[in-house]
Amino acid sequence: MANKSDFFANNMSDSKDFINSNVSFENILKDILDKNEAFKSLVSNVLDFPNPLTVASPLGSRPAIAAAISKGSPVVLITPSGRDASDAVSSIRDWYDGDPQDIAELEAWETLPHERLSPRADTVASRMSVFRRLKHPQSGKNRMFSPIRVLVMPVRSIIQPVVENISDVEPLVFECGKEVPIDSAVKRLVENSYNRVELVMNRGEFAVRGGIIDVFSPTMNHPVRIEFFGDEIDTIKQFHASDQRTYGENINSIWATACRELQLTKDIQNRAKSLIGKIQNADDMLESISNAIPVEGMESLLPALVDKMEPVENLLPKNSIILISDPEKCRRAAQDLSRTANEFLAASWHVAASGRGAGAPITFDQASFLDFDETLASLENKNHQVINLTSFGSDKSPATVDFKESGENKIVKNSRIELSIKSPQEFRGDNEKISSGISGLIANGFKVYIIASAYGTLSRLSRAIQSTGIFDFIPIQSQIVDGFIDEQSKISILTERDLTGKTSSASALKTPRRRRKSIDLLDLKPGDFVVHDQHGIGKFIGMRQRNIKTSSGEATREYLEIEYAPSKRNAPADKLFIPTDQLDLVSKYIGAEIPKLNKLGGSDWAATKAKAKKHVQEVAEDLIKLYSARASTKGFAFSSDTPWQKELEDAFPYQETPDQLTTIDEVKQDMQKPIPMDRLICGDVGFGKTEIAVRAAFKAVQDGKQVVVLAPTTLLVQQHYETFTNRFSGFPVTVAAMSRFQSAKEIDATMQGIESGQVDVVVGTHKLLNPNIKFKDLGLVIIDEEQRFGVEHKETLKALRTNVDVLSLSATPIPRTLEMAVTGIREMSTLATPPEDRLPVLTYVGAYEDAQVAACVKRELLRGGQVFYVHNRVEDISKIASNIQKLVPDARVAIAHGKMGEKQLDTIIRDFWHRDIDVLVCTTIIETGLDISNANTLIVDHADRFGLSQLHQLRGRVGRGRERAYAYFLYDPTKPMTQQAHDRLATIAQYTALGSGFDVAMKDLELRGTGNLLGDAQSGHIEGVGFDLYVRMVSEAVEKYKEPDHKESISVSIDLPIEASIPVSYIDSDKLRLEAYRKLAEAQNDEDLKEIFNELSDRYGNPPKSLQTLFDVARLRFKAKQMGVNQISMQGKTVRVIGVDPAQSVWMRLSRIYKGAQFKPVTHTMIFPSPFASVLGDSSSMSEKEIVEWTKQLLEDIDW
Repeated sequence: MANKSDFFANNMSDSKDFINSNVSFENILKDILDKNEAFKSLVSNVLDFPNPLTVASPLGSRPAIAAAISKGSPVVLITPSGRDASDAVSSIRDWYDGDPQDIAELEAWETLPHERLSPRADTVASRMSVFRRLKHPQSGKNRMFSPIRVLVMPVRSIIQPVVENISDVEPLVFECGKEVPIDSAVKRLVENSYNRVELVMNRGEFAVRGGIIDVFSPTMNHPVRIEFFGDEIDTIKQFHASDQRTYGENINSIWATACRELQLTKDIQNRAKSLIGKIQNADDMLESISNAIPVEGMESLLPALVDKMEPVENLLPKNSIILISDPEKCRRAAQDLSRTANEFLAASWHVAASGRGAGAPITFDQASFLDFDETLASLENKNHQVINLTSFGSDKSPATVDFKESGENKIVKNSRIELSIKSPQEFRGDNEKISSGISGLIANGFKVYIIASAYGTLSRLSRAIQSTGIFDFIPIQSQIVDGFIDEQSKISILTERDLTGKTSSASALKTPRRRRKSIDLLDLKPGDFVVHDQHGIGKFIGMRQRNIKTSSGEATREYLEIEYAPSKRNAPADKLFIPTDQLDLVSKYIGAEIPKLNKLGGSDWAATKAKAKKHVQEVAEDLIKLYSARASTKGFAFSSDTPWQKELEDAFPYQETPDQLTTIDEVKQDMQKPIPMDRLICGDVGFGKTEIAVRAAFKAVQDGKQVVVLAPTTLLVQQHYETFTNRFSGFPVTVAAMSRFQSAKEIDATMQGIESGQVDVVVGTHKLLNPNIKFKDLGLVIIDEEQRFGVEHKETLKALRTNVDVLSLSATPIPRTLEMAVTGIREMSTLATPPEDRLPVLTYVGAYEDAQVAACVKRELLRGGQVFYVHNRVEDISKIASNIQKLVPDARVAIAHGKMGEKQLDTIIRDFWHRDIDVLVCTTIIETGLDISNANTLIVDHADRFGLSQLHQLRGRVGRGRERAYAYFLYDPTKPMTQQAHDRLATIAQYTALGSGFDVAMKDLELRGTGNLLGDAQSGHIEGVGFDLYVRMVSEAVEKYKEPDHKESISVSIDLPIEASIPVSYIDSDKLRLEAYRKLAEAQNDEDLKEIFNELSDRYGNPPKSLQTLFDVARLRFKAKQMGVNQISMQGKTVRVIGVDPAQSVWMRLSRIYKGAQFKPVTHTMIFPSPFASVLGDSSSMSEKEIVEWTKQLLEDIDW
């Protein structure tokens, strides 16, 4: 290990001197054109060739061909798949010497035309932008709708018809200083299929609040807030969906591009209304469309709702050069697409005219995919030059092009040419092959360029090549994906994919964002059970408004109406009206059973709470003991970051989320302290916990320390082993694995390596906790899903915590209040922000049907993806796999379950990982942590038998790649379902948003109780007082142990004759108004109030007078709380202050200042004559501001 740390210490030279940022691809292309005659002839005489023309050229050369030809003519490149199209776009942009905006991609829907699922809003918006640019290109400063020089699209896009005149749909433009009536803007947004909501969280949504419109255009990374002054747009700012706060500079203009290809115009609405009852199973969808409400899957009704559809070829620029990349692959993809789409049509719509009259059956054919060969023939007939780019060269040596001179014209004889360009050999990360391959090229006079998109990856590749003694190559950071070797110009382009078989992506530009805070709504519906801190469990009836007399007349106050058990038998239920300034005392009841309502003023609530409190103190004491032991132990203080750390982090192929960056910093700071770290990282599935562990482990290894990574299952061990090995490749770090997948011999070798220090990072199951394993110098333990380890193992882990750094990862979301409870005992970081490009998984719950399962599997295989099919009974899993094989004969199907032999299971998982298996029929063995980004369809049969958190974890296995993911939770329609099973499936269908693990966990607590989360010993106490109150009690008890002088927080009630409320005209949503009241009630100081005031001003505009008064009252509450006052109220003609006993000298002074004041020691009450009591409603009475100021002065006098 010492040698390793010496290596890191002695090799800190920055790799920037490797990287050549001055090399231009324009010059490389110029070299090729100068020296490769066939290439030059193709580019110069492209319009003179026979139509169609075949060109033998490898995949990597095609972006260069497209870029070169586009100088003279517009180019359209058609690829077999969407992934190929995206790769081509990024490559062409680097070969092209003009504005990168000139290269565009016409993305394909990720759904099929007749499927009852909508394509992604950002996909549609991107398509709409391309359609607009093709038909109505605009020159000038705004490049969003500039002319397109190279258009790339997958074959799916060229064969899918679109609504006629779709390119005439104008985006809605918001520009500062321009006049746009708000009503008109709302109408256009609705027509462009934006969904009107209370709170904008997702693309394609908008909200209106007075003179403010929030809108999330699908083409933007963040939503914007548009503030109007009358009808004039005053400001446009971006805001974070998660905390609804604006940030950054004012934006001059934004384009709200349509987010559906079906425009919800009046004509479409009327047509939808007329079709209700005529299309089977479509009435709900048609009803929504008729009311201008965008609905999931409405595109499947396009053929019934629009007059005509047209082929995309009609929109292409005149005399375009059409390049077909691998025509055979494109043809096969088009045939498969058509076949699967027709199966979906047969499975989803049974189209016929109903018996209610009206005409001929509705046909859906005009939306079906077009025939690929007919499309090509049509393109040729429209004077487009079609060039087939094929990977198959002829047996002859590369041919030159023959020309016959005829005056000034050149007539080309042959319809096939070869460019003497070939693909590089496959190196697959084999260092010896790479070394000999590059040496051979250099020896033959080739100029060798090494390409990678991420700076860290490129410098590592360069250093690895240099370590073999090769220095005569040029490294370039570029987005080019595939390379090629040109024999004529002696140029060799070798990309990361050519050399290693993998690609990374350069980190995207980071937007300046503060840490996101989640919106925490007190999400109450009438009928929900709630817990009041002082009165116990009741039932929420609703928000109620009541009028009170104030200094200036009457005012409206809002209250929560809560129903309690009747105080006497056969009497009506008691009701309690809770002022909105006391919302911090109310929480939603979370428990498995329907709770018994408490009586107002009864003793049962006090007894229940006292019991829970006693138990809570014991829990807090245990936590404190552990905390104290750790705080008094000396740990190892790791060094600060090195250039190697930066290099590893730069090689991360994704953009980090703000939460990830914050958490990484917190972990590093912990590691650099001399106290052992004990940090829990909590985040939903797929939110990037593993990458934080990778960076922490690397930091430890650089200081010569060993790292243990513990995982609860062998599959997860294998997963982590692959991840850590891949991330550390190119660095002198040895990673080993220990689980039942390894043989006894391999385990012995690993144990020896651990003891000698040769092994730096070891990944394993609980086997690693064996006392026989001796570490040379253990510095960090990373525990994944600690809650899944047994009691015995947890005790061992507890002992570890006192002397080495411990980092725990958990995908079980922890509620905010529980986070408060563990704060200071065990540091905690929460990953609440999804990765920027991550999309919610489209979730379907329904009855099992063979036809649907077959169509779903085929649809995934069509886009080159893989499928998880979960069946949780080992006894008949083979039968299920045989049925899948029968339904989809072309699919490669395999089985995986925990009772298989280790070697067999290992082989199957590896084959699935390497894409040699299409469908994995498996048990819940895949539930934890398995990360295969190419598997994007999950099918779970008998889903009603699974627990809610299991379903959520399973859904987390898909949706980790670039493609939209699907999860199908199916049940047997012939068998009855329990109420709980129904509720579980309803919940998983409802909570599909990213990061919804919190909502799922809370619902799980409601359905199953809290024993599973916190242990059975606590669950009884939690059921008694409700989850939220219980964890608040733990938090307060911990605080008391840490600070014995800590006083329990008191609640302050203030009731004065003033109008202090949030008007409905300011926030018209009950839910959002409740959220604002709750934030105000929970504010602890002036800083909090300032933050809330700024937030409300930002989100809703300038606060009205009554809301400003509410802030003044909150400041009074702070002062009262600090003094120990728990009530200030006006009763009759007096003001009462309850809760403190003044010193004799203070009372004498008060008596002189406030004539007629009284003090009642028994009730700790001071009574003062009210200066505003006699003139209420009188125009000469005190203003609300004066009443607040008078009360503030009174408190200061009492506190004298």
